[in-house]
Amino acid sequence: MNTSASAPFTAADEFELIQSATDYSLRRTEQGWISGFFYHCEITSVFQPIFSINHNRTIGHAAYIRSKANDDVALWPWQVFSLASKDDQLIELDRLCRAIHALNYYFNNASKIDHLFVDVHPRLLESVKDDHGRAFENFLDLIGVKTSRIVIGIPAIVNRNWKLLQHVITNYRSRGYQIAANYSGTQSEWMVELGSLYPDIVRIEASDLIQHDAITELTDTIHSFGAKLLVRDLETSRQLAAVLRTDADYLQGNLLSEPLRAITMIEVLPVSETEVH
Repeated sequence: MNTSASAPFTAADEFELIQSATDYSLRRTEQGWISGFFYHCEITSVFQPIFSINHNRTIGHAAYIRSKANDDVALWPWQVFSLASKDDQLIELDRLCRAIHALNYYFNNASKIDHLFVDVHPRLLESVKDDHGRAFENFLDLIGVKTSRIVIGIPAIVNRNWKLLQHVITNYRSRGYQIAANYSGTQSEWMVELGSLYPDIVRIEASDLIQHDAITELTDTIHSFGAKLLVRDLETSRQLAAVLRTDADYLQGNLLSEPLRAITMIEVLPVSETEVH
């Protein structure tokens, strides 16, 4: 694994070297923002901050794609991925998206130590039988970023296939990545079953968290494995106030900041003390 990656790139000419060393079709604007191309679609990144309650600051960003067709018609991510009907096309597109996210994040983020959260498509996890994360690791080596700075989000649908979940977590972890899994259901048996393969971060929807009947038991179980709880999709101050009464570790949602084509930092929670109590 690339635990001792070289110093990150900083100059525009290094982008040219990176492009020449890969098969990706990339473009860099004068402002430094990078996009890639898949068939007739241009793909770029937006980022949403991940806020640490304990450290009272942003510790990373979740990356999402934004895309448009040649005629400048905006496309939903599912529309882009629907173009990849074959496994080899899906693998190419998913890897391209992660490469674009990494380039935009570490080209345009003043902090080189924050974490980049990227999801992988569930079909890719089934199409690639072994060595999950190897191609992305090679790309990260090229741009001088450690795999430990990357949090791989495992889609919630994979929770239905425990053997696959176990397999991909083992693969990614062996290469130094951090792992984020999505909590689903109302029980925690799946967490106990994972044992030492338990993810570094568990993500749960804010609306699900505040309705959970045994939230203390859930958070205690997560923390007993040394993992962190990330509450995502925060939309209202009421949700935020409720979440702050739990032992959650990380927060994410439009209430804090919408996904933006910029690396934004959050220092103060937008909620008053009266709302918390």
